[in-house]
Amino acid sequence: MAAVAAGNGAFREEEGTGGDAAAPQPHAPTSAPGARLSRLPLARVKALVKADPDVTLAGQEAIFILARAAELFVETIAKDAYCCAQQGKRKTLQRRDLDNAIEAVDEFAFLEGTLD
Repeated sequence: MAAVAAGNGAFREEEGTGGDAAAPQPHAPTSAPGARLSRLPLARVKALVKADPDVTLAGQEAIFILARAAELFVETIAKDAYCCAQQGKRKTLQRRDLDNAIEAVDEFAFLEGTLD
């Protein structure tokens, strides 16, 4: 069996014939020309990074990684807040859903008291 990168970035096991030549090689997914890798504007992220007096230089790779991390963070907290809204039989997120998600998930403990 060989591990092959699936389209969503996860690895999956694939049956092979046993030969190295027949094993599929993992490769990066191709994107259409003009497709954005980041949904956040990198210029804004760079401006936020430069606003920190402790940062003197920030490379483009670092800016991209910070933008991607911010996207994943927002996605995660939004999904958890939506779960809280669903428990209340609603489809619309409210501030109290964010508060509930922050209280319920240990990883968001650093945010407690920030929405007051």
